[in-house]
Amino acid sequence: MLATAPADPVRGGRPRTAQAALAQSALQEELPVPESTPWVAAAVAALLAYLVGSLSFAVLVSRVMGLADPRTYGSGNPGATNVLRSGSKAAALLTLLLDGLKGWAPVWASARWGSNWGLADGALACVGLAAFLGHLFPVWFRFRGGKGVATAAGVMLAWVPPLGLLVVFTWVAVALTLRYSSLAAIVAALAAPLGYGWLDGLWWEARLPIAAAMVAMVALLLWRHAGNIQRLLAGQESRIGERSRAAKSSPPQRPG
Repeated sequence: MLATAPADPVRGGRPRTAQAALAQSALQEELPVPESTPWVAAAVAALLAYLVGSLSFAVLVSRVMGLADPRTYGSGNPGATNVLRSGSKAAALLTLLLDGLKGWAPVWASARWGSNWGLADGALACVGLAAFLGHLFPVWFRFRGGKGVATAAGVMLAWVPPLGLLVVFTWVAVALTLRYSSLAAIVAALAAPLGYGWLDGLWWEARLPIAAAMVAMVALLLWRHAGNIQRLLAGQESRIGERSRAAKSSPPQRPG
C-alpha cells in the first residue's frame, strides 16, 4: 500500500496534520500583503481636489449661457459677484452653487470613503486647501482664477458643517446690509477661525491640521482682496447689483 504524503502548505493544498496547518498559517502571515499608503492616498486625493477646484464655473457657465467672459468686464474676477454684473441672476446663482460644490465635494468624499485608505484630519485639510488653491490658480485656465470665497465656504462646510453655515450666514448678513460683496467676504473670512475655536473647542483642543489649513485659506482670501480693501477705504468699491457696461454691450468672448 502506497503512503499518501501530506499536502504541501506552500502550494495551498489541504494540510493533513495540525502541524502542517500551523506551518501553512505561519507562511501565509509572512507573505507581504499590499496596503494603500496613507500618504499616497492623500496625495492622490489632493491632486484630484485641485483639478476639480480648477474648474472655473464663472467662465464655463457664462459660455454655456451665451454671456461675456467674466474676465473681460467689471472687476475681471471669475466669480459669482462679477457674473452678476452681466445682468444674469441665474448665471450668478449657478456659479455660486457650483463654486461652493467643488470645495465641498472633494472633502466630503475623502471623509466618507477615505478611512479605507487611512485618510485622517491631515489629509482632509490638504484636500480642502488643494480645492481652494485650484480655484485661485486653475490649471485649466492658465492659472487665472477667482478669489475663492464660495469655494472656501464649501470646504469649511465639509470640514465642520456648523462653521460653514456660520460663514455663509455672516457673508449673507453683511452683503444684504451693506451691499458690498468684498466686505462681506472679508468679514466672513475673519469670522471663520474665531467661529472654529468656538464651535470645535479651544484652539489647543481643536483639530490642528484643519485649523492650520483654515488660517492659510483666510490669509490667501485677504491677500486676494487687497485691491478691494484699498477701494473700500477710498470709497470706490462697487456694490452688489451694479451692472457692468462692458458686460451689457460685449458679446461672449474667449480671451486668448
